[in-house]
Amino acid sequence: MAEASLVLMALLPLVAITVIMVILYQPATVTMPIAWLIAVAVGFVGWGMSPELLAAASIAGVFTATEILWIVFGAILLLYTLKESGAFDVINAGFSSISDDRRVQVVLLVFLMGSFIEGAAGFGTPAAIVGPLLVGLGFPPLAAVVVALTGNIMAITFGAVGTPLIIGLEEVFSQNEAINEAIREQGLTVTAYVADVSVWAASIHAVVGIVLPFIGVAMMTRFFGEKRSIRPALDVLPLTTFAWASFAVPYWLTAYFLGPTFPALLGAMIGLFVTAATLRAGYLIPDEEWDFGPRETWPSHWVGDIEPGESVTGEEPTVAADGGVVRASGGGMSLGRAWAPYVLTAALLVVTRVWTPLQTFLTSNLVIAWNDILGIQGLSGSFRTLYLPGAIFVFVSVVTYWLHDMDREGIAASWKETGRKILPAVIALWFAVATVQIMINSGRAGELDSMLVILSDLTASIAGAVYPFFAALVGAFGAFIAGSNTVSDILFGTFQFNAAQNLGVPTQVVVGAQAVGGAIGNLVAIHNVVAALAVVGLVGEEGRVIRLELIPLSYYAAATGILTLVFAYLVAPGAF
Repeated sequence: MAEASLVLMALLPLVAITVIMVILYQPATVTMPIAWLIAVAVGFVGWGMSPELLAAASIAGVFTATEILWIVFGAILLLYTLKESGAFDVINAGFSSISDDRRVQVVLLVFLMGSFIEGAAGFGTPAAIVGPLLVGLGFPPLAAVVVALTGNIMAITFGAVGTPLIIGLEEVFSQNEAINEAIREQGLTVTAYVADVSVWAASIHAVVGIVLPFIGVAMMTRFFGEKRSIRPALDVLPLTTFAWASFAVPYWLTAYFLGPTFPALLGAMIGLFVTAATLRAGYLIPDEEWDFGPRETWPSHWVGDIEPGESVTGEEPTVAADGGVVRASGGGMSLGRAWAPYVLTAALLVVTRVWTPLQTFLTSNLVIAWNDILGIQGLSGSFRTLYLPGAIFVFVSVVTYWLHDMDREGIAASWKETGRKILPAVIALWFAVATVQIMINSGRAGELDSMLVILSDLTASIAGAVYPFFAALVGAFGAFIAGSNTVSDILFGTFQFNAAQNLGVPTQVVVGAQAVGGAIGNLVAIHNVVAALAVVGLVGEEGRVIRLELIPLSYYAAATGILTLVFAYLVAPGAF
């Protein structure tokens, strides 16, 4: 086991992130640069990393972070393009018109629509979008935030067309020589390995998530209902189970046959249409309509600066994604025309991933690459401008200008909002991923193992054979401090792989649990909660929301831990 001094130094960057962000409540734009400086100092003093190696590792991190930012930029641009064109109001109205029952609206808008938005955009977007839509329908803002944060856990692991797995694991593992070699010894490529990880992650989610739509409804009826009871949620258990199945089956099949890119996107899209069509046909509609109590009976902390509206398409004002007040737009637009950009996006994503000639063209052109950065052999970075989903999102956004007949004002507003949302993430992500790359590559400096290998060795030795139970909690902790499943995978993916190898348990199962844990941690990620509250005018209620979210988090983490143990020791003990 490593010396205690090395363990303490290896912990310093992670402790700094926890203290500065969680205890001192500083934003990631302040926290991550400080963590990077600490990692540089630790690497130089404790591991003897040269200035060239420190700089090269940081540059490799910037390449990876920039790929993430390109995906997020495109996804947010498309989202705000659809909001400015009025398409999002039309899509929302299409689902909210099915029933006035709040339980049905939670299933459709939070579990299914929220999962679709997560699959397309990720990075905290669903709660920031679905929350205001629910407030526009008349939900108490606090209830809207609580259920919006709860409903899309299954989709987060595959959010932003698979970014947590493709960038957070595949990209990082590809740059780690030890992991690369271990995977090659099994006759696999890193891409194939991560595809297998995605199947294990989807399997865990599919089993544990069977009650997820029910939990969302039960949280609403128990804490915001007039009678404070889960009995109204039990009345729609057939609907919540059907919605889970309509999402989970295509979700798991997509992960199995197509890999990590499409499970959330296609699973939610299919689930939306199947569940909505079933409800429109008159099936699974509750016998009695459920609603919140009279407005005058609501506690004052349920509502902040923005008063709930009557409907998203009526005469009453509704809430915009930026927290302002707008009136419904998109009048005269058909539901099919409103959905067309997302359908086109899904089609282009599939074609560019399965048609080899086009895939080769996209991966060979407009690629910015730097091999052996600063002369450090094997340390490289690249930016695949055309192949990354960001290019598809931007292309579809431009097509939407014509498809939805947008004016210059609307186009300019969509770009302005996108820029406003993406800029704070640039510094945070650059320094966060650079920090991780220093920790990963610290072992290149001499005879010592890297910081993350030392920490994983220690964790495995302390937890012993039951470590798989705690793997998801490690991932949840990463998302809690970083606010992102992707960054959690970057922070702890290597850690989990090494810990599993040290214990002799299947690495794919444990890394899959890490990916699931990153989704769980998003429930209580501080700046996700702050963002969700801000857009409904309730900043200051973070503690109340986090306390409530600990309920679904406890269930999901415990069930995932148990299932990980079952998979690791009973179902697939011989897997890699």
